[in-house]
Formats: sequence, structure tokens, C-alpha cells
Amino acid sequence: MASYQKRGENSYLLVVEAGYDAKGKRIKRTRTVRITEKFTPKKLKEHLDLELAKFKMEVEAGEFISPEKMTFATFVDQWYKNFASKELGPKTRDIYMGYLKRRILPVFGHMRLDQIKPFHIVKFISELSDPGSRQDGQEGCLAPGTIRYIHRIIKNILQRAEEWKIIKKNPTSDVKKPKETYKDVEVYDEKDVAILFEALEKEPIQWRLLFTFAITTGLRRGEIIGLEWKHINLENGTIEVKQSITMRVNGETIINEPKTKKSKRKISLPDALTDQLKEYYLHARKMRLQMGDKWNGGNHFFVFCNPDGKPFHPSTPYLHFRRFLKNNGLRYIRFHALRHTSATLLISQGVHAKIISERLGHASITTTMNIYGHALQTADKEAANKFNNIIPIKNA
Repeated sequence: MASYQKRGENSYLLVVEAGYDAKGKRIKRTRTVRITEKFTPKKLKEHLDLELAKFKMEVEAGEFISPEKMTFATFVDQWYKNFASKELGPKTRDIYMGYLKRRILPVFGHMRLDQIKPFHIVKFISELSDPGSRQDGQEGCLAPGTIRYIHRIIKNILQRAEEWKIIKKNPTSDVKKPKETYKDVEVYDEKDVAILFEALEKEPIQWRLLFTFAITTGLRRGEIIGLEWKHINLENGTIEVKQSITMRVNGETIINEPKTKKSKRKISLPDALTDQLKEYYLHARKMRLQMGDKWNGGNHFFVFCNPDGKPFHPSTPYLHFRRFLKNNGLRYIRFHALRHTSATLLISQGVHAKIISERLGHASITTTMNIYGHALQTADKEAANKFNNIIPIKNA
């Protein structure tokens, strides 16, 4: 037997009977549904009948779990099925599940959702900051960025529980977000870059341009290897960042759209690079024709790729860059540091932080200011010193 009854102004209680318990008492399963739209009486009845039918099928299939008895681990299964699998990208899902299995579920998995309090979250986050909290065999505590990421995962899951009326309030709402810290990034200065470009003259055209691209555009590694010729306007000297290549935990490479609106952007290229790209485009087309039936790029024509047209593995630019630096006796920096180098060079040339933020695809200028605060302060000091040539200095 199934029925529903009005509970509040915009809520109804669904009731489905599920047999009898050991004492012969009827077992009832209930669920509250809230009406957020305006329905005519007829449409309202149809809507409630449909919700009741779905609820009844869930109960009869044995898939219903009473909210007051639902553990965090059980809810994670529902969260993954109804949210993560549809709303999160493959790589993000893999990262979330990795942290859940290694860090979060061992602590919260057995707890009932409604019994997780802000204090439990605070204590858990605090313990992640303790020395010895790492699980990779290295000394020290987890990096602040890692702790913030774990906090974000818990908040995401419990937010869904609140939205779906499993709990009344997300306990992370009353927990202060872990402090975010930014380390000074190691970059090349103008002299280092000049030496780098001199060494690049001996490199094959593809690698010469890939590293030049990283410095002059500030694109992320996945954005560079995901770039296709159709995204480049060689006449106007602009590129459109529309996709990125990432790697899943199992090693599979996938093409994704940028995560945020800011990441999806159009930026200008230096004229000198545009001229080199025109030459490289002719070279790339020639190589593609020579591959013939061995071409495996499909409908994609990546700017930087393997000889058969397949996209680079995300680690390929990093590995080649490391060998390049070693072979030429250059100071080691990470491949990603070329993106930081691009930003700091623009800062030193007096380019406004807003423009730099847009080129880098940051979510906001605040991100740019936080990461490159030291470089911006140095540039500000140099700007201030220019007044020394204007203001007369009098001796005391």
C-alpha cells in the first residue's frame, strides 16, 4: 500500500508499506518531497503520483535506505551514482575516489550522516596537518593544497546530502576552510630565457615551438598538447583554448573541455611566433601526408603530437624538457614553471595583472595576485622608483 499526505505548505509525505516486522507490526517507509513549482491541482496530483510510484519501486527493489540509518559510506555510493558520474570529469572523479578510499572513508565511512558534526570535520582536518600524516613514505605533513582539496571533497558530498534532504545542514558550512598558502615559484629570468632560446635553436622544430609556446602563452601543459590547428588563427595571430588533454589514474588519456569559463579563452601570439607557426604548419601537413594510412589522428590535427597523429601523453613534454635541460647544462625548473615564467616576464614588463590573469585563464585576478604577489611587489617598487627621475631630492 502506498499513499501521500500534505505535511506543510509546500511539502508532502510519501508513505510506502514494506511488509511486517518480527512482531507483526507494519513496516512503513517514508520520504518528504518539496514542491518548488506552481502546479494546477491536476498537475500536482500527477506529479505526486509519479514521485510515489518511483518511491514504491525503490522500496520494493530493496534500494531504499532510511535516511536516519544511512552511513557516510553508503551515501558516497549514491553520491557517485547520482552526482559524480554525471557532473564531474573522469580525472576529477578518479582523484576524488582516491582521496575517499585512502583518507576520508577510513575515518567517516562507518558514521551515520546525521551524526557527523563540525567538530569531527575540524578534528580530521587538523590531524591531516600533523607530521606523519603522509602515506607516501615521505616525512612531514600533507601540503596545504592537498588538505584544502580533501576538505572540498567532503564539503561536496555533504552538500549533496543537504540538497537531497538526507541531512538538515551540511556540517562543513560551519567549518573554516583550511588556510591556503602560496610558495614562491622557481622561474627563469630574462637572462635564463635568452640562454634557453639559444639552446632551442638546435632542437627539432616541434620541440622548439612547443617550449616557445609554453613561455609566450602561459598555457597549461594539457592545454598545449590539446591544441589543434583549427584553434589557431594564423592571419590574426590568435589562439582559442577550447580543450585540454588529461590523464586518468589508469593511464588513459582523454580530451576535456576547460573546467571553467575563464579557462576557455582567446589569447594573442607574438608576431615572431606566428611567423614560425606558419612555417611549422606547412611542415606538419607534409608529415601528415607522408604518414598516409598510418595516420592515427582521426578527425584531430594536433599542433604538437606523435608522428602518427596521436596526442602526446601528458608526461611527454615534461620528460623531454627535463632531458633538454640536462643535455644543455641549464638550470632545472619544472615544465609547469614555464607558465610561471611567462607570467613573471609579463609582470616585469609592466603588463597589468588583469591582462595576465586573462591570458593564464585564472578564475579571478585574486588568484593571479596570490600566486605572483612577490613579483608584482617587485614590479611596483620599480615603478615607484621611476618617480626618482621626476621628484627633486633635497638634502636634509
